[in-house]
Amino acid sequence: MGSGISLGRVWNVPIKLHASWFLIVGLITWSLASGYFPAAYPNINPLLYWALGAVTALLFAASVLLHELGHVALALRERIPVRGVTLFIFGGVAQITEEPKSAGAEFRVAIAGPLVSLALAGLFGLLYMLDRAVPFLAAPSEYLMRINFMLAAFNMIPGFPLDGGRVLRAAIWKFTGSLPKATRVASISGQIVAFGFIAFGVLTIMNGNLFNGLWLAFIGWFLQNAAISAYHHSALEHSLAGVTVSQVMKRDFGQVTPLTPLKQIVDEGVLAGGQRSFLVVEDGQPRGLVTLENIASVPQRLWPFTTARQVMTPLERVEGLTPYMELMAALQKLELANQAAMPVLYGSQLVGMLSRDDVLRYLRIRTQLGV
Repeated sequence: MGSGISLGRVWNVPIKLHASWFLIVGLITWSLASGYFPAAYPNINPLLYWALGAVTALLFAASVLLHELGHVALALRERIPVRGVTLFIFGGVAQITEEPKSAGAEFRVAIAGPLVSLALAGLFGLLYMLDRAVPFLAAPSEYLMRINFMLAAFNMIPGFPLDGGRVLRAAIWKFTGSLPKATRVASISGQIVAFGFIAFGVLTIMNGNLFNGLWLAFIGWFLQNAAISAYHHSALEHSLAGVTVSQVMKRDFGQVTPLTPLKQIVDEGVLAGGQRSFLVVEDGQPRGLVTLENIASVPQRLWPFTTARQVMTPLERVEGLTPYMELMAALQKLELANQAAMPVLYGSQLVGMLSRDDVLRYLRIRTQLGV
């Protein structure tokens, strides 16, 4: 969910709109304009149904965003980094990059979103009480009251990674004192909920309601994948807890001269040697770094005529890691920068390289050793 249209920043957290969100806004607008509003309020001018539907769909989008910002506000208060918020076809997701430090923090971050939705349901309910005599105003406020209440209720289903599943995980964590055990139980609960949605969707299709059945099954499929993904991420973070970059990084890395052609680097270093990054050294001093990304930016036909100096990133401009950085934080930095590898710097001195492959190799060794 990292890609999308930027909507700006809130509390310095990027807010993005995924392309799939236009589909759900369009469906909500169509559904309200052609079905819900004409049935509930038949005396409104038919041309206004579509305008009401579009405005209500946008207010629903704003409600989902506020729900996610509830999570963000509490996460930042607990000093948990948030990479961004993305609105997409199933609603929204706040990309919280670290596990909470305690069961209490997990509970507070998880419950914040549903509480915001309940507050919005109450606000729109109050508006409905005030404007129900005016159908033009009552139509959107009644719908938004209902949909925000449903949003809160749906998210409180006890299936990880839904908010209710995270509340369940917080409770089990508090009771057992074990985050891995709590995550495992909450993930199983999430998969049971997901398969329940899929089964109910299939039953709905068999009863002749194809669209709703497919939608329910699709939600179940999404939740099942999300539950497995969230569990694996949590397990990975637990496995890497306390491990630093210096324990995993490579201290021997390829070196080339500034005049080395890219074709020679690829033939001898990448293909034959398995190297992914190369330190450019001149007169015994490191000058820059050449990575696969640098090489791939040059058309292959020009590799024999392009030197390392021409594509390298000067060392002073290289964004690096530190030897004592937590390995999970380093992995997240690699992901954020969309880099396969990064140099490890101690002050201004290059002391190693860390790649995603190094992390995977480390995890495989731990798995084989059973530690």
